[in-house]
Amino acid sequence: MYGAEFLVKETKGLSEANGPKSLMPTSLRSAEGNLEMCWNIPQWEEFRKQAHDIKRYTLANLDKLLEQFIEKVEQRGIKVLFAADAGEANELVLDICKKNGAKTAVKAKSMVSEEIDLNHNLARSGITALETDLGEYIVQLAGQRPTHIVTPALHLSAAEIGQLFADKLGEEFTEQHSKLTMIARKRLREEFVKADIGFSGVNFGIAETGNFVLIENEGNIGLSTSAPKIHIAFMGIEKLIPRLDDLPLFLNVLPRMATGQKLTTYVHMFAGPAPGREMYLILVDNGRTKALKDPEYRQILQCMRCGLCMNNCPVYRHVGGWAYGWVYPGPLGEVLVPQLLGIETAWKLPFACSLCGACTSICPVKIDLSHLIVKNRRRAVKAKTPAGNFIETLTWKQYAVWMQTGWRFRFLMRFIKFGIKMTPFLPRLLHLDKLGAWTRGRTLPEVPKDGSFRDWWSKRRGL
Repeated sequence: MYGAEFLVKETKGLSEANGPKSLMPTSLRSAEGNLEMCWNIPQWEEFRKQAHDIKRYTLANLDKLLEQFIEKVEQRGIKVLFAADAGEANELVLDICKKNGAKTAVKAKSMVSEEIDLNHNLARSGITALETDLGEYIVQLAGQRPTHIVTPALHLSAAEIGQLFADKLGEEFTEQHSKLTMIARKRLREEFVKADIGFSGVNFGIAETGNFVLIENEGNIGLSTSAPKIHIAFMGIEKLIPRLDDLPLFLNVLPRMATGQKLTTYVHMFAGPAPGREMYLILVDNGRTKALKDPEYRQILQCMRCGLCMNNCPVYRHVGGWAYGWVYPGPLGEVLVPQLLGIETAWKLPFACSLCGACTSICPVKIDLSHLIVKNRRRAVKAKTPAGNFIETLTWKQYAVWMQTGWRFRFLMRFIKFGIKMTPFLPRLLHLDKLGAWTRGRTLPEVPKDGSFRDWWSKRRGL
């Protein structure tokens, strides 16, 4: 249960009792480092504009570019298959596995394979798929789900990973990063040699030449795609760029935003299978054409999956990736998931947002995420989801009334402060109904002894 049903179950209260601790320190450091790397380039804003324009052109001409890409790819001896949804994608994979008698697989990082719940579907057919990205390997070993699309094990400390390796692999406990990496490397090396099939994603498909490109730092993609005799690559249909000359720009932009690097350690450009081997490219729609047809939401398909919008999101940093209930957390998930699964299923996600606009301000391809989130809220209400119920509507109307004038706002703040002070005496009332999902596992903020920010600001102005 990892798709729509999982989302409905897991987003109750946007929290899990046993979920990850606050990700704020780690993700905030990551965001600051990534942005510093970008701001060191004088032409960074020009890079963003160029990337935005190229992706926008791609989406406007996606039908023609896809035809060109498929023709060029097939000329290279790569077998191209198309999957309209997750079910079709899994059927195509299982057919290939059965035809070749495959029982074991190694899997490089692929967000599309997460969308279609590939690992669980393979397991149901008796095929073992092992994650080989270090972060994905760790969370798979722990029986957990990734909490971030770039750094899946962001929520685990080195000590926790060391204990996991001791418990699951029988290794001596260590929390030294280099030793933990060597343990995983030793274990994975054996699996690359034995695997029947290797899976991967695709970072960029080049329509002009028919190449597809993957970038990485660990070397596991190189082994996952070359050691097994069969390589199956999953590619969302939006991952195209028109020309080979466009690639250097994106190789500059994506690593800086995703991992804070000038360039990743490895850049793999696939040009067809080696003699005696097979290569498949599965183009996956899974709701993308629906988003493409909508002029308001088309721009979300420009996303390169750098994950920086999550690192800058105050809500994500406090609740963690699991709270969003599906593959894509943070601002990206709040916009994309309702397009892929439907607003009726994912209606809660757009409301997990403070509308601070941080995600929009740093997106490398200039997706207007914050306004798209607001539009998803409107859609959730119009679709007659619980977001538009009587109590919810009445609450927001009352909120609007109290926020219209300064004296009403000040009165409301005094009332809220009084309510916070009274919470120790009203525990049952505080945890009533849906409110309890937020309050049972949290403590409310303390009322500042020195007064409100407004009081502080008034004093400062009087100096």
